[in-house]
Amino acid sequence: MIARAGLRNLREVLRDEMVQRDRIAEALREGAKTIPQLATALRAPENEVTKWVMAMRRYGRLRELPKSRSDDYFLYGLVGGSP
Repeated sequence: MIARAGLRNLREVLRDEMVQRDRIAEALREGAKTIPQLATALRAPENEVTKWVMAMRRYGRLRELPKSRSDDYFLYGLVGGSP
C-alpha cells in the first residue's frame, strides 16, 4: 500500500480505534455531533474519524440521527444515550 503525504497507514488508524472509541463516546455524551465536529473535538483528521465512527456504527455503539436536508452532515449519537 502506498502512503500518500499526510495520510497515516490504515493499520495505524485501525490500531487507534480502541482508544478513539472511548474518546468519541465521551464527546457524544455532550450531545450529537457530525464527523467534522468530532474531528475537531478529537483533533484528528476527518478521514480517520470517519473510519472509527463507521466501525462504532457497525457494532451498534452509535447511530445516525435523521437529517433535514440531503446536503447536511449526519449527526451521530450514542445508542442508549442522549441524542
